[in-house]
Amino acid sequence: MKNKKIRFIVEAAMVAALYAVLTMVLWEISSAGIQFRLSEALCVLPAFMPAAVPGLFIGCAVANLIGGTWIDVVFGSLATLLAAVCSYFIGKAFKTGKTEKVRLGAKLLVPLPPVLFNAVVIPFVLYYGYGLTEAFGFTSALPVLGMHALTVGAGEAAVCYIVGVPFMIAVNRFRDKLN
Repeated sequence: MKNKKIRFIVEAAMVAALYAVLTMVLWEISSAGIQFRLSEALCVLPAFMPAAVPGLFIGCAVANLIGGTWIDVVFGSLATLLAAVCSYFIGKAFKTGKTEKVRLGAKLLVPLPPVLFNAVVIPFVLYYGYGLTEAFGFTSALPVLGMHALTVGAGEAAVCYIVGVPFMIAVNRFRDKLN
């Protein structure tokens, strides 16, 4: 495609659609207190393509709109947007040469913002948006929020590092062929 704006829109739409479909198809493991949202592996894409930033935000918003609460639509999607923006800048800082390949340091740092933002924001979404006010026998707000932070953060780290990093390596390897 010669027109950069059209390419940007198409790429963003593809990322949004893929994120939303993966989340909805795997909804049972993508929501609740213990999450394994496989679509979050796509959060490494902003390191390679700026269009992934709005794509992830829109895909998350659509998935949460279909299966979630308004609190999740707003705050869950904003957490994804902020994480995508941070991942974009980390990837940009680690780019090398004309090939736009991402160096090793980014492979460890790019997945970190989604883990951190989701571990901080989503516990409040679960507590106030979904009414998950009990976790592992705890009923007081602070311990419940802490347990949600641990479970969401662990699930996010598993997806972003176990699935996202190999995905990032594959995209990095074939980046020249994609353009």
